[in-house]
Parts: sequence; structure tokens; C-alpha cells
Amino acid sequence: MVQTVVGLLAHVDAGKTTLAEALLYRTGTIRTAGRVDHGNAHLDFDPIERDRGITVFAKQAVAEYHDTRLMFVDTPGHVDFCAEAERTLQVLDMAVLVVGANDGVQGHTRTLWHMLERYEVPTCVFVNKMDLSGVDRASIMEELRTRLNGSCYDHERLDDPDVQEQLAMADEGALEEYLEQGAMSSDRARDLTHERKAFPVLFGSALRMDGVTELLDLLVWTAPTIDWPQEFSARVYRVSREARGNRVAWLRVTGGTLRAKSVLKGISASGRTWEQKVDQLRVYRGQKYDVVREVPAGWVCAVTGLLEVMPGDGLGAAADAPPPLTSPVLDYQVIPQGCDAHTLYSAVLELADEDPLLGVTWSEELQEVRVRLMGAVQQEVVQRLLLERYGCEVTFGPGSILYQETIAQAVVGIGHFEPLRHYAEVHLRLEPLARGAGVEFDTCCPEDDFDRNWQRLIHTNAMERTHRGVLVGAPLTDVRLTLVAGRAHVKHTEGGDFRQATYRAIRQGLMQARAKGQCVLLEPWYSYELEVPADRVGRALADLQRMNARFGAPEVTGDQARIVGEAPVATMRDYSLQVSAYSGGQGRLYLEVAGYEPCHNANEVIEAAAYEPEADLANTPDSVFCSHGAGYTVKWNEVPEHAHVRYR
Repeated sequence: MVQTVVGLLAHVDAGKTTLAEALLYRTGTIRTAGRVDHGNAHLDFDPIERDRGITVFAKQAVAEYHDTRLMFVDTPGHVDFCAEAERTLQVLDMAVLVVGANDGVQGHTRTLWHMLERYEVPTCVFVNKMDLSGVDRASIMEELRTRLNGSCYDHERLDDPDVQEQLAMADEGALEEYLEQGAMSSDRARDLTHERKAFPVLFGSALRMDGVTELLDLLVWTAPTIDWPQEFSARVYRVSREARGNRVAWLRVTGGTLRAKSVLKGISASGRTWEQKVDQLRVYRGQKYDVVREVPAGWVCAVTGLLEVMPGDGLGAAADAPPPLTSPVLDYQVIPQGCDAHTLYSAVLELADEDPLLGVTWSEELQEVRVRLMGAVQQEVVQRLLLERYGCEVTFGPGSILYQETIAQAVVGIGHFEPLRHYAEVHLRLEPLARGAGVEFDTCCPEDDFDRNWQRLIHTNAMERTHRGVLVGAPLTDVRLTLVAGRAHVKHTEGGDFRQATYRAIRQGLMQARAKGQCVLLEPWYSYELEVPADRVGRALADLQRMNARFGAPEVTGDQARIVGEAPVATMRDYSLQVSAYSGGQGRLYLEVAGYEPCHNANEVIEAAAYEPEADLANTPDSVFCSHGAGYTVKWNEVPEHAHVRYR
């Protein structure tokens, strides 16, 4: 039997969960299709989801249709849980992007589309709620082609010469076939779908079961036949906890076979090697699951017993997933009301085990816990989880902007650590990378000059933590760290010595860049879509200019105007309330995090932060040398004169 893993994605309120219920009902998997508004949806079974009426956690369900086993993964639709949706894309064969006919392509729809592009997931579009009055099929189709991709096509018209000509233009082989035979085969159209050169579109109403059978037929038609490798590999896409606290890792096997009681190995986020036994293998069907003895390649399953894995981890021969596109841009203090700060910290760390993007930090000096969140809905979910699971009642302080730092010019940083009976020296070149690249590590140090094992250790040390910049102490990003030289001592060097030398080398390089004016403060920006009544455009444009936003000419349709652009999160984060007020409730603002760019008011932010990098003793740029049997500190700007290694 052919098996395919299908993800269901949508902006909030597009009817995705209703479609999931309809698909399971049509395949005979469930006897009655539940409804979100009735609180009895098969996949939204968590109390938080039923109370809010939205999907918060990714779920799995299995259905069989004709000769195909369909493993559906239902993802959250709210923008606050975009990271949870993104993690599932790494394990999909196919995606169904649900678009509400009444709302059309929203800002979040476009974000999901960009994610599907990044992970190269073949995608079809289901336009839901076509039973509503006033919706126009032709105009929706045009919007999909304009705002998503020009190769979106009405699948019900696949035999239409105009549609075939449109698809033929997307591929040279298809065009050749079309010109020679005057038509394009169904197999060719399916191949174009697999290659993401064509995107079939279906129209219907999940609530009325219209178009659901056609969607199932389409999924069976597009289901790929994959020749999986024999060597075991798997990708973790989610971590959750049961009511009793047991840790569950959700993964897809991408090679070989995973068997219960088998032993897996890996490396934790801190660089520690772990070895653990698979206790139980589960194949979930909504809230229920079947315990199985083995899971072949291609299946999605849940595993108990793996206490070290994190979302994005590769197991066996699989590589780790790339860093996510989405990440929180606001930082909040978590204020305990019914528990002490240390108990709260332990509880929040467990939540971060499920969602690493929470970015939990603890200040020993202030006895303060801080987390990173996407927005108010996620804040509410975290608040409720802390209360229900751990009995910690909390409130949140006002959110602050999460800045980042990078450099504009390459520098070489030197770190030396030589207290008595210790020795390590590290030279790292810091180079700027493109926005969103994160931190990378490389080496150009010959192994004849510096032992390979020490080089590997420096790699681990450099990448095991988030390094702070020297402008406001924000996380360092978009930098390549290249090991250019190093030295160890035969008797005195211990592993921890290189950790100290590596940290100091990075910090010393940043201080050099700061002295040269080459450090750059980055701030998060939104991409936005603003819809206001046409007679309020002047007010909107004045506001956007004041907020340092970028925008194009307003698009006016009837009595409504639409403005698209980008703006700093710091200036636009509370603007939706103003839009509602001055538009009489007729305006709407859609926001999506677009990434980081140079801060529009860097000097003001740096001055307000009053960060003193040399006073940050936990991140010192100075080095320690040894003379006459005693270690002594050398200031960062004098380190190059004292360094032991010389290189070309």
C-alpha cells in the first residue's frame, strides 16, 4: 500500500480543522464529523484548543482511501504558533493549504507559502467556504495566481486547453510534449506537482462535504512512490508531554526501520553524547494510538524513552533540520503569583523542552525568569499550561523588543587562557553573513599545525551557546566563525581551557569591531498588510511615515484601500488598536515577522541600554596569561601583543 504524509495548513478561521474532520469522515475513519464551534473536533481534543476554538498543537491521524494510507498532520493556524506549523513541514510528502473563500490570501497564508517553498513541499490549495454568498471563483483563482504563484491552476479544468497551455509554460519538457501532441498527459501534470512547478486548486465547503472526495482523489493521485534508503534515519518534528509527565518525541522515519527497544545515539544541544532506548512506538489516530513493534520508513510515529531529543534533531543518518524561519521577537518577564521563582524556572524549562524557541533565561541577580513569545495568544497558552501542569500561577510583564547584533567587517579575535597548569589559545576570524544566516563555524587551520581533536572541541565550544554582542548585550547572529590558528600544551591543556579561550576570542573580536564602528544593532521588522476605508488612507500614510515604515502606492478597490510594506516591530506592534479606532472598526492590520534589519534608532537604543561590555564578567573579552608561576589578566586591546601563535 502506498503511504503519504499530508500536512494541513491554513490561516486562522479558514476552516482547516473542519476540513480535517470531513476528510476523516469521508474515509470512514470516524463515524461523525466533529465541529470546532461545538467543541467536539476529533483532532482538537486538548482543553485549551476546545476553549479557544483554534488548533494549538500539531496532531496526527491515519486514514485509508482506495490503495493509499494517508497520514494527516493537522497544524496550528494562528500566527502565534507558526513555529509549530513550520516544524511539521520537514516531514511532509504533500501539503494542503486551506484558503477561506471569504478572506482570500491573508498575510499568514503568504508566510506559510514561503515556508512550503523553503522546505520544497509539493502543495495543493483547497478553497474552503465556497457555500458563502458573494464569493467569486474566478476572482479567487486570479488572487491565488497573483499573490501565491502563477502556476496555481483549477484542477477540475485540467483537461481544458487553456489550463494545459498555462501548465506547459512552467516546464520545458511539458511544453515540448504539449507542442508535439497538442495536449499534456495527466502523468506530466502530476510530475509538475511533485516538482513544485504546478499547484492544483480545488474549491468546496468542508462543512457541507463539498469537494472533499475530490480532494481525497487528488491526494491519492499525487501520492509519490519513494524508494527509502536501507540505513536507519529519522527526523524529530515535535516534543510533547503526557498528562503524567512522560516525554513523547514525534518523528518521521526516513530510512530503514525503527524497532521498539532499539538503542539510539545522538548529541544533545549542550554537545553531550547520549544513548537511550526506545520504550514504546505509537501510531496516533487523533487522541488514541496503536502501540506497534516497528515503524518502517515513511511512517510518522511517536516515541517514548528519548529524553534528549529536540524538535529538528536528526537521528541515525539524518542531518539536523535547518534553523526555523520564524522566531519570537518579543521578550517577557514571567512573574510568579503562586510559586517561587526557582520552581517557576524549572517549569518553564520543561515547556521550552517542547518549544525551544521560548528562549528561557534566568537572572540569578534579579531572580527573574524571561521567555520569548510570538504574541498574546501564545502568552495565554503558556500561562494556562504553567497553571494546569505545574500549579504555577503567573502574569507577564510588558514585552520588550528582542534585538540582535552582528558585524559589518571581518576581524580576527584572539582568546588566551593560561592560569597555572592550564593552557589554550584560539584565533577566530569573524565575518559578516547575509541576514538570517545565524552563526556558522568553519576552519582553515591545518591539522599539521593544530590537532584535529582540539579543532573539533573548539567547534563544539563556539556553537554550544548564544554569544552576546557588545552594543547592548543582544545575541550575536549572521556571523561566520572560522578557526585560523590555535595552540594546546601537551601536559597542561584540559577540555575546559578551550571553552574559555574560544569565548574570549569571539568577545575580543567583537570589541575590535566596536572600536572600529563596525558593530551593527539589528531589530525585528514586520511585513504588514493594512486595509482601511479609502477615505482614511491619508491618516494611514501619515502613521506609516511616523513609524519609519516602507510602503508602496495604496491599492484602492471600491471604498477600501490596501497598503503593503515593512516596518519595525518597535513602532508598529500596538498599531492595530489605532487602526480599529480611526477606521470605525472597518480597518484590518495583518502582521508577520519578516526578519531582522539594522535598527532604525540604534543610538537611542544603545544609550538606553547603557550596556558596558567590559563590565560583563561572564562574557569577558580579556585573556589570562601566565608569568613566574601565576596567571594575570591582559586587557582585550593588548592581547594581540601577548599572543603565542603567529600565523600568515
